[in-house]
Amino acid sequence: MAYMVTNDKIENFIIEHGLPFEQVQEGLWLIHDEIDYIDNIVVYHTPPVITFRVKLMDAPEKATRDALFKRLLELNATSMVAGAYGLEDDAVVIVDTLQSENLDHNEFQATIDALAIAVREHYEELRAIVGQPKSTAQASS
Repeated sequence: MAYMVTNDKIENFIIEHGLPFEQVQEGLWLIHDEIDYIDNIVVYHTPPVITFRVKLMDAPEKATRDALFKRLLELNATSMVAGAYGLEDDAVVIVDTLQSENLDHNEFQATIDALAIAVREHYEELRAIVGQPKSTAQASS
């Protein structure tokens, strides 16, 4: 029999992972990961889906957009363990979604870890493509 993970269970996953966080509203958390380049990971639960989101950087000016977007598509096809790079409003983001049904702590942790790895491995290269100064990637709700 399938079960649906509750908001309390998701919060317990965050606590068990040992990450500082704040609950912004019911079903919405900001995880303050202390790794390079990430300020916040947004976790949003809208049953039956849990969405994870990290804002990597503002989208660049038109002069460098094509090179950046080409590289993001290449990374989506070859290097993303979980989730994908995307464009949301005028921000480059990494987004991953999981089904609430049968979600366990290991799957939750693997998603957080995969987002962190993607940022660690790709941020400097992507920043260099657009010529942005080094800054902290941050998620926003």
